[in-house]
Amino acid sequence: MEFLDQINTFLTENLGPFGPLIVVGVLGLFMVLVALPLMLNQPEDPLKKLQRSNAAPKASKKDKKDALRQASRNEQLQKFATFLEPQNEDELSAMELKLRQAGYHSKDSVRFFHFAQFALGIVGILIGVSLVTIFAGDQEFTPAQMIIRVLVPACGLYFLPRYWITRRVTERQEAIIAGFPDTLDLMLVCVEAGQSLDQAIVRVAAEMKVSYPDIAQEFEVVAYELKAGKDRDSVLRDFGTRCGVQDVSSFVTVMIQSATFGTSIAEALRVYAGEMRDKRVMRAEEAANKLPTKMTLATMMLTVPPLLVILVGPSAKGIADFAGGGG
Repeated sequence: MEFLDQINTFLTENLGPFGPLIVVGVLGLFMVLVALPLMLNQPEDPLKKLQRSNAAPKASKKDKKDALRQASRNEQLQKFATFLEPQNEDELSAMELKLRQAGYHSKDSVRFFHFAQFALGIVGILIGVSLVTIFAGDQEFTPAQMIIRVLVPACGLYFLPRYWITRRVTERQEAIIAGFPDTLDLMLVCVEAGQSLDQAIVRVAAEMKVSYPDIAQEFEVVAYELKAGKDRDSVLRDFGTRCGVQDVSSFVTVMIQSATFGTSIAEALRVYAGEMRDKRVMRAEEAANKLPTKMTLATMMLTVPPLLVILVGPSAKGIADFAGGGG
């Protein structure tokens, strides 16, 4: 007991009233960081492996399909699926959709996202504790200041992946909007040359990889789903949902209605491609019209102060000299 009291006194004198709590928290975080990789690298129990191999011939077709779906997933993250994935189906679907709109199509993208948040949150706590203990020196903090210095880095790093995903979604949608008119023009050329809509989609996915890789990736997914035998209407609707762009959703609606009512796909593409070209010109004109307004404030800040100095400076200097001489 005396030894523990000495340790408690030493920590309180050097780290403040929260010294023992800080040390316990650091040790706990260290144990988590050490134990987590060990748990991820833990080998599979041979008995479970034998039971799974014996039960495999008796599995139903549905179980085989589920096994195929899970085959390409990370087995290490599978152990922590309940911790790294939202248990609500709606939240899980919304997170998967957002990551797909950001360009991350991996089956484990949701788990990697939450794992990144968890790991960066721990790193932020360690940084905050270091700021309070190691880099503070002899400076003493109040409990509120200590909490702020620990929580601010932790919260900032914890929400960093979410900020990155949101920014990535915006940039990708802008890239899709920029390349969509050229994509429709190429698709129109392919359809008018005698190719079917499926063949035109495959051609567009191959030709647009260099100039517009984001929209080419989406068309490539559409091509693979059509080859797999999925219904074209559902494939096109999923395509519009993944892109999250109004122009693409309108294009999907036009294609579905054209196939439903039996009208010419080439004619629908020609009209819609013309509208997209006009819309791109209008967006460029809108950006050009906004430019003078945005430059007004910068122009005033950079030109008015020097101009005032040049015009008023000599007069102010003369008045100051006259007042000094008169005194």
